[in-house]
Amino acid sequence: MLFKKIKLVVLLLFIALKGFSQNNYALIPYPQKLSLLKGNFVFSPKNKIQILAGQKLENEVSYLRSVLSQYKIETAVKSTTSRIELKLSADVKGEESYQLQVKPGIIAVTAATPSGIFYGIQTLHQLMALNNIGTHQKQIPALSINDQPAYSWRGSMLDVSRHFFNMDYLKRHIDRLAFYKINKFHFHLTDDQGWRIEIKKYPALTEKGAYRTFNNQDSVCMELAKENPDFEIDPRFIKVKDGKQLYGGYYTQQELRELVAYAAERHVEIIPEIDMPGHMMAGISVFPELVDGKIGWGELFSTPLCPCKEEVYTFVEHVLNEVISIFPSKYIHIGADEVDKTSWEKSELCKAMMKKEGMKDVHELQSYFVHRVQEMVEKKGKKAIAWDDALEGKINSDITVMYWRGWVSGAPLKAVQNNHPVIMSPTNPLYFDTFPDKSSLRNVYNMNVVYDDIPADKTHLIKGAQANLWAEKVPSENRADFLLFPRLTALSERLWTNKDKFEDYSNRLLAHYPVLDQMKVAYRLPDLCGFALESVFVKDAVLEVKNPLKGKNIHYTQDGSTPTTKSPILSGNSLVINKPTSLKFALFSTGGAQSKGDIYAVNYKQSTFATAIKPSGKLANGLSCDFYKQPIDKVAKISGNPDQQFLVQNIVVPKEAKAPQFGLKYNGYIEVPETGIYTFNLTCDDGGMLYIADRLVIDNEGPHSPIEKSGQVALEKGLHPFRLDFVEGGGGYTLLLQYSKVGCDAKNIPDSWFQRELK
Repeated sequence: MLFKKIKLVVLLLFIALKGFSQNNYALIPYPQKLSLLKGNFVFSPKNKIQILAGQKLENEVSYLRSVLSQYKIETAVKSTTSRIELKLSADVKGEESYQLQVKPGIIAVTAATPSGIFYGIQTLHQLMALNNIGTHQKQIPALSINDQPAYSWRGSMLDVSRHFFNMDYLKRHIDRLAFYKINKFHFHLTDDQGWRIEIKKYPALTEKGAYRTFNNQDSVCMELAKENPDFEIDPRFIKVKDGKQLYGGYYTQQELRELVAYAAERHVEIIPEIDMPGHMMAGISVFPELVDGKIGWGELFSTPLCPCKEEVYTFVEHVLNEVISIFPSKYIHIGADEVDKTSWEKSELCKAMMKKEGMKDVHELQSYFVHRVQEMVEKKGKKAIAWDDALEGKINSDITVMYWRGWVSGAPLKAVQNNHPVIMSPTNPLYFDTFPDKSSLRNVYNMNVVYDDIPADKTHLIKGAQANLWAEKVPSENRADFLLFPRLTALSERLWTNKDKFEDYSNRLLAHYPVLDQMKVAYRLPDLCGFALESVFVKDAVLEVKNPLKGKNIHYTQDGSTPTTKSPILSGNSLVINKPTSLKFALFSTGGAQSKGDIYAVNYKQSTFATAIKPSGKLANGLSCDFYKQPIDKVAKISGNPDQQFLVQNIVVPKEAKAPQFGLKYNGYIEVPETGIYTFNLTCDDGGMLYIADRLVIDNEGPHSPIEKSGQVALEKGLHPFRLDFVEGGGGYTLLLQYSKVGCDAKNIPDSWFQRELK
């Protein structure tokens, strides 16, 4: 009897899945609960769909109609054989929770709020996209979903000050956020490099502050554009005035109100940021009376507003009043990061004020400024957000803290202990302006939203997280897309699902690349593997590149030029190498916005197998590790005698190696089990150099954020000298060494391979 029941369950599951692969319901973010049912819902051009909905859902019905129209599906007023029902019900618990039922002839979305209904519609939208609805008669699998987000703050920040983006791009970005259930758009509107919001009280802020001559950030982009056209300065934002080229732009208040309305229809809340008192060069250059002293740059940051001038608060209040009138968000971001306080230390006004108010240092002066601005925000019924730098002074718990300084690991704990709501946005991995590599998706997906040191009774204060895209080196829409996608999909799933399903997510993501093509996103294509950037051959070799996407070609060059879709195709994804050569290649998509992957530069050198050695002394497991407690950011700067020496079993940073900046030198031997060409992958932040058999295998010199580089070495079976130098230049470190012999799967090096001589 039990066997018959099992056979019946298997048969029903087969019927439910017939004609469907997992790609047909490869949703991102994946629902909390999904069950497949029997049958499917058929979309047919011959059959109109009736929409049934109660009151208060006019916006969601309108949006649903727009989705259906994208797939050439018409709606009907009268009853038809197919219908979609939208229903509000108090039985569904949660502000953004929803239930979705897909059955033959009927789709039902049920939720307690319009937000929940909207997310149910977005899940339906993804199902339609994944199943290519609209080209001809198509269907989606019958299923049942019960879903809700793990975190309420699921955000994306875009900096439009360093480089400008027009309204069309902002609306497309909001569409993409909504598609992946990201509900907050943090809008960084002002900074040193440009003032982007019209303030009618102060028209000069945009007449002058919105435009600049080309700066050092632009020149960096221009240099990079020689190799990659995505770095070209967008010519739409260049104008000539008085014989000078000026770059910039701004948004009128009417444009911003239209953007707010557009986002609200998609349940995306726009949080404006006016960064202050620092990062105000675009404002103070127009109104120099807002500072006390000279306007310029300190060692790192620009001159801030003077917190000891009453006219500063008049200016800030007028600006915030107009900003608040445009943006209905309950939050206003007031910045408070990276304030160069040296001008305050020199100011006689500030010295007098600090004495009068009994302030011990300029940190308390910043707290005074933040309190004053917070009061302005709260009088308007809003809540203030500040970057975690504000914690250096005394701020009250009503301010929401946005944690970004990943190297200040204790800041989130300090914030929740003071009962601040916290939004997690640490530099690693959520600064999306950092160059992505093959580890980026995993790092984002596996991030800890709630750090281990947060007490259980304070975890509710961690509201969620957001990714930040700072635009110093992001001058074009294509470059922004490349950095944002697909990383935003990984963050989307972490914040909605909050489950460890990375491998499953990676498989589902493959089905989303064609969807991103349809949405015209110039995303970063998945990584290629099967090779090393610095490769060797003894007699000859075959470059075999693993391409994870069908229908997308690898184009290559051998003359040093950057590959394009007009370059030769790497036929069969392989190439015979029989002489020293250098080549560049990349994966390209012909769909959407012609997305591309990273450009790989691979160098092949002829080599011989390094002869294994026989040390004269006795050996023991592990390596020696010299620790240099020095202010260094490059391997080349390690000098003198080590401060301490440790013994390690593998390439790990000893727990005792504690300093803001330090260097490590690992020495010993590596014993390989067979003769062959070995590929090593070294990921480090900041710098690292790998030598094996007295040959330089990988040069990953710093300073830089986590970057993986690879190299090969030809080794005889047996023992070979091994050395790895590493530096931590400040701000948190990453160190990982792996190897592979054939194929793409890099592995950790076994402890047993490392040996050292006993003295």
